[in-house]
Amino acid sequence: MAVMRSAEGQRARMAAPYLLWAFIFIIVPIILIIYYSLTIETDSGPVFSWSNYARAFEPTYLSVMWRSVLLALICTIICVLAGYPVAYIMASKEYSSKGFLLFLFLVPMWMNFLLRTYSWIAILENNGVINTILKAIGLPALKLLYVDQAVVLGMVYNFLPFMILPIYTVLRKMDQNLIEAAQDLGADNRLVFINLILPLSMPGVISGVTMVFMPAVTTFIISSLLGGGQYMLIGNLIERQFLKVSDWHFGSAVSVIIIALVIVSTSVFSIADKDSEGGALF
Repeated sequence: MAVMRSAEGQRARMAAPYLLWAFIFIIVPIILIIYYSLTIETDSGPVFSWSNYARAFEPTYLSVMWRSVLLALICTIICVLAGYPVAYIMASKEYSSKGFLLFLFLVPMWMNFLLRTYSWIAILENNGVINTILKAIGLPALKLLYVDQAVVLGMVYNFLPFMILPIYTVLRKMDQNLIEAAQDLGADNRLVFINLILPLSMPGVISGVTMVFMPAVTTFIISSLLGGGQYMLIGNLIERQFLKVSDWHFGSAVSVIIIALVIVSTSVFSIADKDSEGGALF
């Protein structure tokens, strides 16, 4: 009994620095955000009010939230459709260059996020790489920058590795004996993929969806640079309230709404992750 208490005390002491860190940099900021979101400034000082939340649900700001969620969903769907085949190829035992392909996806992640996004401006602008090539072959220049498509492209480019890696990890650890058993039972490649590989890889897909959707819905650098400030997303709205307008109360209310959205989305993804465990054979 004394040994167990000593071990528990040692674990508690080891966890103390993390708990202190979490309290200072997570719990305290959240408490402050909630406090600011529930107050407004008056001549006599802060006063409790729900007006910040009521303002957040005005049509103007609802459209900003809807645009943010819509672009994040489009980004996530594209990442799934593009990332799953790549992860599947990389995890295939017949593919010998998986290490090099994985290296190619990891290299951009070593660069600064801001620099990676800036590079797309040089590619998409009116006198950029793509339009220069189009003009050289006699085709008209296209408006590729400061549109929704440019914002989605920047999101997909920056967040695609976060979709590929979880799926690749799950596929790589999949028991190959199950696949061989299914093939021995007469299943062709299509049936094996639909009834076995895809269900067993869903935890990786859901993890990738979580890792892509969350930052995509709150991003503001990508929309600022590639959207040119013409397409305000929820991240830009929060940044504007804190850094430009100095309306911390409204900015905090929007932040709380986003926190609630993230918690709900995470809960849904977690439930889906539990339901996706296991596979179905035929």
